[in-house]
Amino acid sequence: MVDRIWLQHYPEGVPHDVNPEQYGSLTDMLEESLQKYKDKQFSICMDVAMSYGELDQHSAALGAWLQAQGLEPGARVAIMLPNIPQFGVAMAAVLRAGYTCVNVNPLYTPRELEHQLRDSGANVIIILENFAHTLEQVIDRTGLKHVVMTAMGDLLGGLKGKLVTFAVRHIKKMVPAFNISSTAGLTVTPFSQALRQGSGMQLKRVPQTLDSIAFLQYTGGTTGLAKGAILSHRNIVAAMLQADAWFRPALTDMGSDTTRIHAIAALPLYHIFALTVCLLGIRQGWHMTLIPNPRDFPTFIATLKKAPFHVLPAVNTLFNALLVQPDFKTVDFSALRISQAGGMAASEGTAKRWKEATGCPMIEGWGMSETCAIGTNNPVTNTEFTGTIGMPLPGIDVAIMDDDGRELPLGEAGELCIRGPNVMVGYYNQPEETRRSTTEDGFLRTGDIARMEPNGHIRIVDRKKDMINVNGFNVFPNEIENVVSTCPGVVECAAIGVPDEEQGEAVKLYVVRSDPNLTEADVMRCCKERLTGYKRPRHIEFRDELPKTNVGKVLRRRLRETEG
Repeated sequence: MVDRIWLQHYPEGVPHDVNPEQYGSLTDMLEESLQKYKDKQFSICMDVAMSYGELDQHSAALGAWLQAQGLEPGARVAIMLPNIPQFGVAMAAVLRAGYTCVNVNPLYTPRELEHQLRDSGANVIIILENFAHTLEQVIDRTGLKHVVMTAMGDLLGGLKGKLVTFAVRHIKKMVPAFNISSTAGLTVTPFSQALRQGSGMQLKRVPQTLDSIAFLQYTGGTTGLAKGAILSHRNIVAAMLQADAWFRPALTDMGSDTTRIHAIAALPLYHIFALTVCLLGIRQGWHMTLIPNPRDFPTFIATLKKAPFHVLPAVNTLFNALLVQPDFKTVDFSALRISQAGGMAASEGTAKRWKEATGCPMIEGWGMSETCAIGTNNPVTNTEFTGTIGMPLPGIDVAIMDDDGRELPLGEAGELCIRGPNVMVGYYNQPEETRRSTTEDGFLRTGDIARMEPNGHIRIVDRKKDMINVNGFNVFPNEIENVVSTCPGVVECAAIGVPDEEQGEAVKLYVVRSDPNLTEADVMRCCKERLTGYKRPRHIEFRDELPKTNVGKVLRRRLRETEG
């Protein structure tokens, strides 16, 4: 760990360590914030505000309803929601009721959803009706016993909520037809009904410790299937405290009243980056503007213009997309203190244009689902983009190791390895995968190749894994290749990442075909049925053969070299 040289370069006032033991559990932190900030605003969505007191009331009711269903302690509850008020209520309810949150990407295909529900052993799913048609296709092959179905307008107030739900269903036609009904082994309950029934029940306090499981956060699998990172209450609490300590220097001029801080939640809350920022906000009493669809840029920009904001987390591609919007320059950035980039590599060009447009430097950090999105970060006091991923945050040890697990000296490139209270317990039901990913002294092997500079900053130089990063989401070639290999007429295939101005990277697929009539459209149809949008190839190239090793393993590296 090169004697933790980074500590010498910390901004003034940032502690060297954090103490998760100040809370008995993540739930204790939630309960404290819900009471402390009960009269303050928690979120605003489509111009409708929710207070911390209302979050307390709704989550207690939903939590009590969940307990009344007779679930085992620690039962897994899947949450398949975009950035709407129901997400915060569902997450808080699951944790307060003593269960485990399983975040699910609402855009999953049936195949991906089935795997995650089966692998996690989820008994319950809380889902927006817009995605119920996907669930319908797989529900009989899962262990689900309860479905809680919500509509877009359920927490937006009487008339406003009804109008929003009507528009989503009948004008925008965003709710495909589905048929999921209660049977002998399955109950289907409207979200609003669960809240009404739960409001007459008592939420029971369940014994939890820092070692209890808070989240199963699914991340790309090198075997072609996503795997669940076990994140304990300790992991999440530590990550919040680390982020809290690191961000404070940029917010000191806000004074001691942290409830004045306004954050924009545009990244999906089911993603670990946005989730950790959201939980940090709850601890400090921030109010957050929820952006259900950040791809609707005219509405997004109009929302940004409604009130000054202080914190904007985003991936590089989102910063870039905002910059090219015609009305972006009319937004007031005078209050913006933190433009936090993560999830994927930030580019110098985007960072330069962002600062010119907003006056706020883009600060790049690095983390993984396995580390609660926390790992390294550039100081928030920086005035310029560095091109590095910054320094390890408080309480984190980082080492650059060779393939044999030996630490390398400063300046030498090796695998970036991380250890700290925010690092996952392991992979759910995958002891062998957990063993392979950790060193004997407890470091997590990240698969990124990096080197450490004399000031403790870390620079990513390559990726050891073949992972492709599309808009901040990890895409593993094996998964794509497994799907495409089942397409009629495909002999073999290989997927790599290629640079893409819009997404950072895009998937390129090489296909060897036995049927000369097989077209790109045929392959894309196969992918569309079984892969969510960001995993689908943007480029397809047919070849007579693929480069291979002597033992027949496809050389993706050679394919990347030909693209380079």
